[in-house]
Amino acid sequence: MKILVTNDDGIFAQGLWVLAKELKRVAQVVVVAPDREQSAIGTAVTLRQPLRAQKMRPMVAGVETYSVEGTPADSVILALDKLVKDKIDLVVSGINHGANLGDDVLISGTVGAALQGYLHGLPAIAISVVFGDNLHLDNAARLAALLAKKIGANTLPTNTFLNVNLPNLPLAEIRGAKVTRLASESHTDTVEESHDGRRRYYWLIRQGINKDTDKKTDIWAIEQGNISITLLYTSLLNKPSPPIPNNLCPDLLRELRE
Repeated sequence: MKILVTNDDGIFAQGLWVLAKELKRVAQVVVVAPDREQSAIGTAVTLRQPLRAQKMRPMVAGVETYSVEGTPADSVILALDKLVKDKIDLVVSGINHGANLGDDVLISGTVGAALQGYLHGLPAIAISVVFGDNLHLDNAARLAALLAKKIGANTLPTNTFLNVNLPNLPLAEIRGAKVTRLASESHTDTVEESHDGRRRYYWLIRQGINKDTDKKTDIWAIEQGNISITLLYTSLLNKPSPPIPNNLCPDLLRELRE
């Protein structure tokens, strides 16, 4: 199995390399990621200027690595169409430093990168951890490796597109894993106005994660200390993801703790 790992936090992000190191235990890994931070850029692709990619010295030994002067989506397109010579079996995007919940998936560069894998006919996973002090990235990396093994063993369908979020908690404090749907609203957006002495300018501000009382949503699952696993699909292309097996979530948390 060969896994393409990417992100939107940039080639030097800690989460990217924690993820690559753990996935290397279960598969061959290649990293292709933006050369700088690209959060909230969504599905953007570069069409009106050239893209440049540079082979990098990996931060995990034995991992073929490229940085791309472009978006997360650009990175996956270049990887699949040009940079990686062998067949890719799975695209994993993350580990994002901050949750991607509800309508955030529409602007998330993490999800946008995974989407390109899915549009190329590959299983894809976007994985994120709620932002906080001392991020528990190892939990997310181990969970991604478990999901990768299940896809490789056909326990999960090969046309799966998952958005996975973890609470920023020690493993022993995570209450469970839930199959969820996207909440309708994730943040409250506000605009702050200022002036630099010559002209007016604005800051767009995102204020926390909105509360949600619907027990089926990703936000509710995270608020209760659970892992959220949401099936995504591109309805315009009429390619709904197949259902997740009923025993997936209980088995995942048990395996994660073993």
